[in-house]
Amino acid sequence: MAKQAKTAIKNKDPQASAESKNWTRVIRAVRSPKTGAYTFKEAIVHKEKVKSYLSGK
Repeated sequence: MAKQAKTAIKNKDPQASAESKNWTRVIRAVRSPKTGAYTFKEAIVHKEKVKSYLSGK
C-alpha cells in the first residue's frame, strides 16, 4: 500500500514532487562548550546551500 500512496503523490502534482528533490536533510554535530558533549542539529536545506550551512556556525 505504501508504494501506491507514493505513486499517487507523484502523479497528483509532478512539479511539487520534482521540487522536493532539491531539498536535503543535513545533520551537523555541535559540541557543547559547557559539557563537551556532542549534540546533533538537523535541518532541511536547499541542495545549493548545504556547504554554506555546514561552514556557518
